[in-house]
Amino acid sequence: MDVSTNTTESQKSPRGVSLGQDAWRRLRKSWTATTALWLLAGLSVLAVLAPLLPLQPPRRVETDRAFQPPTLAAPQQPLFPAGASPAERDAALAEGFGRLDPASRLLLRARTALFGTWSLPSLCGADRLGRDLLSRLIWGGRISLTVGLVAALVSLVIGVTYGAVSAYAGGWADNLMMRLVDVLYSVPFIFVVIFLITILNAEGVREVLEREYGVNRMVIFFFLVGAIYWLTMARVVRGQVLSLRTEPFVESARALGAGHARILFRHIVPNLWSVVIVYLTLTIPRVMLFEAFLSFLGLGVEPPDVSWGLLANEGLQAITPIRIYWWLVAYPGLALGLTLLALNFLGDGLRDALDPRMKNR
Repeated sequence: MDVSTNTTESQKSPRGVSLGQDAWRRLRKSWTATTALWLLAGLSVLAVLAPLLPLQPPRRVETDRAFQPPTLAAPQQPLFPAGASPAERDAALAEGFGRLDPASRLLLRARTALFGTWSLPSLCGADRLGRDLLSRLIWGGRISLTVGLVAALVSLVIGVTYGAVSAYAGGWADNLMMRLVDVLYSVPFIFVVIFLITILNAEGVREVLEREYGVNRMVIFFFLVGAIYWLTMARVVRGQVLSLRTEPFVESARALGAGHARILFRHIVPNLWSVVIVYLTLTIPRVMLFEAFLSFLGLGVEPPDVSWGLLANEGLQAITPIRIYWWLVAYPGLALGLTLLALNFLGDGLRDALDPRMKNR
């Protein structure tokens, strides 16, 4: 019985493991990368479900509780007055939450159906206008995380396409495209971005963009920040494509009659995703820091919108030699610092998991 069982088991074909499954298995062995992944997933869920959470309205001004420290006491003002008509209820929600997209409005209606007028206390205190800091942190995470993700994706698309085409073309085209990258590297982009954002902040330009083209200033801001971070991505991709374009699988595809675009984007670029994903996780923190820096200077996100960089700027402006309102700086800085630290830990873990040379270490 034992002999037949062993024979049957030896005749079974071994179970294969894909590259993605193997990378995921190795990623889970790193507790720092796993913790960072779960932290980022939790922050993303909180940001997406912000209208569903029983938070106080982030834009509601209550000057009588300005600079209130963190407390467990229930808020004195409800979400909307008791017995209010549907029109009055919508007006109160619009004043407290601002103009929302359709999905956020649905989540806000579900929130009022689940929790009614009840809201969480000011666990992180209130700012100089009496607005709940916890609510502004979670709602600000929406913009900060969106800026990092959208801008990184924009740099990914531009950098991967530009670097791959440059390396695959080779010759004078490669030299010309890379010299253009060198010229752009010498440009102080911080001054260019400040100049362009200053132009976009002009009332006439903003009205023309919104009225004639239907483009919001924040959308342009997202793409503008992403458009300055593609240079390094282009160089990284170019180096990888140069090492892959002479591989046997590329020659085989060319012998079978595949066109240049098919060879480049169907055979070469998919082999770069391990490097691209790692670099993408390291680009997002740089973009978020840049957005926080611009918001700190008053050139990024504008009130009544909110981001973590804007909250940190407001907290520093409230600090005086007489009184230090520590919660206005500590909580935004902690949220931004933990997110950037988690992204860097995740990038390191992905680099080790996707590198075949680290497989047996």
